[in-house]
Amino acid sequence: MNMKIAFVGKGGSGKTTLSSLFIRHLAANEAHVVAVDADINQHLGAALGLDDEEAAALPAMGAHLPLIKDYLRGSNPRIASAETMIKTTPPGEGSRLLRVCEDNPVYDACARTVRLDDGEVRLMATGPFTESDLGVACYHSKVGAVELCLNHLVDGPDEYVVVDMTAGSDSFASGMFTRFDMTFLVAEPTRKGVSVYRQYKEYARDFGVALRVVGNKVQGQDDLDFLRAEVGDDLLVGVGHSDWVRSMEKGRPSRFELLEADNRMALQALQDVAEDSYTQRDWKRYTRQMVHFHLKNAESWGNAKTGADLAAQVDPAFVLDERCVQRGAAQPV
Repeated sequence: MNMKIAFVGKGGSGKTTLSSLFIRHLAANEAHVVAVDADINQHLGAALGLDDEEAAALPAMGAHLPLIKDYLRGSNPRIASAETMIKTTPPGEGSRLLRVCEDNPVYDACARTVRLDDGEVRLMATGPFTESDLGVACYHSKVGAVELCLNHLVDGPDEYVVVDMTAGSDSFASGMFTRFDMTFLVAEPTRKGVSVYRQYKEYARDFGVALRVVGNKVQGQDDLDFLRAEVGDDLLVGVGHSDWVRSMEKGRPSRFELLEADNRMALQALQDVAEDSYTQRDWKRYTRQMVHFHLKNAESWGNAKTGADLAAQVDPAFVLDERCVQRGAAQPV
């Protein structure tokens, strides 16, 4: 099974903690995982066990955007130069594609291997929003490297890409929210906790986004009843207090196999529903949405910024799916 999965939620909801637990769960189940920290607050590395020095040493994807563009462009004749590629540029014939398990210059520059109790994962990070960015940059430009990679990524059997997204509904500033087979929205059992759910549900309605709610910090049946009343059948599971997580947050985690049984069952429920959603993957719709957001960005700012007609980058005969991979290069279908 191959999946692209996003974790979203308001700040402080426990989104990063739950995404890190899910990544550990997948690794323990011998899946191949690329984990991506796309949050403005970069905490996924620490949640996966990196110390402060190791987390700070993670390369920033945004700093390697020229390399990423140059590699993914490949020999695509519709893209005049890497400089004319923007975050939504779709692949076409001749583009290079990314696979989860391969070695390539993008991973060499942007990914680091994180060893866990029961396996290892590749970790990539957008890089933090720094003081030098204030007044001159937007965080959406930093996550553009993630979106470009997702647009060129074909996942294979037992491969997962898990993205810890920026908090709130900021991800709707681009088309990245449509790049996933399943989106898990982490919500606390409070009015504020479910407000982001309502935004996501409304924005995603016209794009076929598969969305399930994970209740976090649930203390009893009353909390579950509240969430069920607010989000209905979108509620998948509730997660309560965890002594294992508390120890992890103190930097002294036990082995992952000692995570509480009910929380391990909750993680398995996430994996089960994500794998069930894969049967609904529509590669033509996936490619169509990619093109939709590219044309929208081209018209609103891309053409002016690059001085090129970015609509010409669209290959109308191309559909991104498993069949178009031949030694890492995209082929028409």
